[in-house]
Amino acid sequence: MNNLVDLSFDPRYAEICGISQEELEQIFAPEIESVLKKTGENREDYMVNMRTYYDGYRFSESSLKVYNPWGLLNHFNNNGKYSPYWYGTATPTFLVKLIKEQKINILNLNKMHVPLDAFCRYNADNMKAEPILYQTGYLTIVDYNEDTEEFIMDYPNIEVRSAFSKFLIEHYLEADGAEADSLIHTLPKSLLAGDIETTMNSVKQYLASIPYDIIEDREKYFQTALHLIFSMFGLNCRSEVRIAGGRIDSLIETKNFVYCFEFKLGQNAIAADALAQIDSKEYLLPWSESGKKLFKVGVVFDYEKRNIGEWVVSEQ
Repeated sequence: MNNLVDLSFDPRYAEICGISQEELEQIFAPEIESVLKKTGENREDYMVNMRTYYDGYRFSESSLKVYNPWGLLNHFNNNGKYSPYWYGTATPTFLVKLIKEQKINILNLNKMHVPLDAFCRYNADNMKAEPILYQTGYLTIVDYNEDTEEFIMDYPNIEVRSAFSKFLIEHYLEADGAEADSLIHTLPKSLLAGDIETTMNSVKQYLASIPYDIIEDREKYFQTALHLIFSMFGLNCRSEVRIAGGRIDSLIETKNFVYCFEFKLGQNAIAADALAQIDSKEYLLPWSESGKKLFKVGVVFDYEKRNIGEWVVSEQ
């Protein structure tokens, strides 16, 4: 068995493990029409939702993406209900253990840069987390740099992003699961509506459910907590975003809004200084012509209260 050929990155087999957009619209046409009839959903909006939730898997430098078959089949079998069907088939405890042991920065699980040769080394005694996250489907290829032979990895879709982030929250933050369920009714809606005050109050309430003895006196701990909370709801949250002016702590982009967060921790920290940093370094300049409403959010964490101390919001 020492003469096997690895097909993992061969463009000829890029769609062998998934369902392409063309296959979905042709083979599953009756199922699609049935869901549209039952839900009354617009066809164009429905296909966008399907791509966002179950598409996105890419298995080579070719740009071809495929859907998760298990997610699609269960979606149709449950009358068009969106749910993390594939994710529910297993618990990624082993992966979380690898991430923790190898000190992988979970803020950078999206847009992770992995060299090609990292996928060629599988040693049972010294497995690397990055290729395992790819092979198990939690991350997928979103881009390939031919000059450096480097893959850029990210979550494939909302199903994986939200479910894996929720699992990471349970593991890293040990927060009350009931609080997460209640948060889902307020936080995504408020962010999508441009209501940052309700959003921050909801996050503050959630952070209050985290056991006090696991909270660390570090800005990055709180930054990671907020990153996971936002990602848990499938929101496009990116942290430590590098631009010409510097590094943005966290950035959330929705259809109509862009939220730029700057965090501070310390007895003398004030939210106004965080807001001033966003302005002085022109963090939102790359989005100034996006046509979206821009929010600058300065946040100060209070370690004694183990929660958000204050925040200031400014619109641009």
